[in-house]
Amino acid sequence: MSTTPTTITTDDEGGTLLRLREFFGAAFFLIVRRSPRLLRLHRNEKSWALFRVVLGLFGAALVVLPLSLWTGWITAIFGMLFFVASILLPPAQVESDTDRKARELGAKTVVGGGVYQPGNAPAAEVQLFISAMHIWALDEHLEPLLVINTAEVSGLRIETDQDDWLLRLRWADHKAEFAFEGFFAERFARLAYDSICSVVQSNSDSKALAARV
Repeated sequence: MSTTPTTITTDDEGGTLLRLREFFGAAFFLIVRRSPRLLRLHRNEKSWALFRVVLGLFGAALVVLPLSLWTGWITAIFGMLFFVASILLPPAQVESDTDRKARELGAKTVVGGGVYQPGNAPAAEVQLFISAMHIWALDEHLEPLLVINTAEVSGLRIETDQDDWLLRLRWADHKAEFAFEGFFAERFARLAYDSICSVVQSNSDSKALAARV
């Protein structure tokens, strides 16, 4: 049996740090989706920088101050987590191209991370821009690969496929499949599913109201 030690190069370390940042970034995205106040804070560059500094100082204080206590090591662990989080949190996000595109399309929700294959073309990672009237699947250049009229949606479901999660959508005589990969695949797939269900049900309620009137 080989006893050759595993060597960690600087590239490996950089890759590990990048994966950690991506993990914290994805986790932060999910938290932001549930907290509009945190989203507004994240869009303000000065306030967000101050928040990160305060979080780091609070974490450092939890590491240093309680060391004289018997249970100080427990508090120190939490302090270290806060301190590391303040470093790994993504920088403030001012208005991006995605924000401007969402405003242009009237999209209330944008979900990334899905992979879509248009016909015989190569598969591409897309973002789903979901509005009350349409669902757009845009590529990395924010060019539309697919546009769906929400009023025509007749089928929607999510299911697991080994480590991936699939979002299947049917409308008129067409159908499409979006594959979500990675640690938060299920969360992103369910977020897209819930958002589309919300607009489809809203349209159905509007139609029923119009029919009654």
